Amino acid sequence: MPKYNFDCIIDRRGTDAVKIDRLDRVFGRHDLTPLWIADLDFAVCPEITAALTRRLSHPVLGYSEASNGYWNSIIDWNLRRHGFHIRREELSFIPGVVKGIAYAVNYFTQPTDKVVIQPPVYTPFRTVVEGNGRTVVENPLLFDGTTYTMDLDGLERIVAEERPALLILCNPHNPIGIQWDAATLARLAEICRAGGVTVVSDEIHGDLMLDGRRHIPFLSVSDDARAVGVMLGAPSKTFNIPGLVSSWMVVKNPELRTRYYNWLEANEFNAPVMISTIGAEAAYNNGEQWLDDMLEYVAGNIAFVEDYAERNIPGLKVIRPQASFLLWLDFRGLRLCQREIMDMLLDKAHLALNDGSMFGRQGEGFARLNVGTPRCVLARALESLRDAVKQTCTDTVR
Repeated sequence: MPKYNFDCIIDRRGTDAVKIDRLDRVFGRHDLTPLWIADLDFAVCPEITAALTRRLSHPVLGYSEASNGYWNSIIDWNLRRHGFHIRREELSFIPGVVKGIAYAVNYFTQPTDKVVIQPPVYTPFRTVVEGNGRTVVENPLLFDGTTYTMDLDGLERIVAEERPALLILCNPHNPIGIQWDAATLARLAEICRAGGVTVVSDEIHGDLMLDGRRHIPFLSVSDDARAVGVMLGAPSKTFNIPGLVSSWMVVKNPELRTRYYNWLEANEFNAPVMISTIGAEAAYNNGEQWLDDMLEYVAGNIAFVEDYAERNIPGLKVIRPQASFLLWLDFRGLRLCQREIMDMLLDKAHLALNDGSMFGRQGEGFARLNVGTPRCVLARALESLRDAVKQTCTDTVR
């Protein structure tokens, strides 16, 4: 029986929660059930809170540094959870995965260089590249109506013809929830190494594997991957602590790593704050049961959405994720344009989901649903969606 209660509804108003406070700015109205930004509505593992409370109760909050216990907690977690070996010198702190991507873009590329992304994909992959004066080159995922795959032939052509300097990999992939298999990752690494392309692998969802699957870290698949790869991870999505801004980076290749880590050090980009390391260490050392219970609950939420949609919302297809608490919803069966889909969600269902088109034009016809919330909230949201679909389809017929 699960030790932790994920059915408890927690009022997040008054906590400066982005999920609540940005509704007006992002969606144009505030009377929405927030099922968008990728954080959880569950109480944090109490062992994490206890560790932070103990340290913050001390009367001095002076300069601090990351302890050996912090670094060892990351190393031990990756070995225990993923069978992935990390040496201390290969590891660096970063203040957030998106910032880690930005550091890599700025260090490994020059203005006007080309960077490959694989849409539909997490929006900052594009905005970080373009915002830093680099050029995005798209290698879209292939979709057969049920499953997404990586277009490795297309990637090989792009590397040969466009000569990109960098590729940003999402593993597991957001918003689809795919854990790329080892053969796919190894082939991508082979193509990139042959073309002189550095690979930045965002693995922030790697701890959130569903249905007994194992995460496959990019750097674990081949010598090619270790030669070109920069891997980013974090406890933030895993343990619902993004507000602590604690992430980390692994670079196996010393030729890639040494000057890069020196650059991070010189600019203090790798300098953690006290609560980041304390929260992360407590999570990795004491949060495993909480995570297992949470993933079991999330898997139940996903099954609940699938069953409800199949029985009550004809035309809606749920793309089942292999990882994470994010669901990719295919609304194309309703034969609505993207604006009509979002109008239906916002104005009729009063639900805040991520617009599929924000992940690239390949996301048109889709929306992303965060199921990391108590099931009763999810049930009410699905009832509202059912009614909104019925109303919209009736209005369309008229």
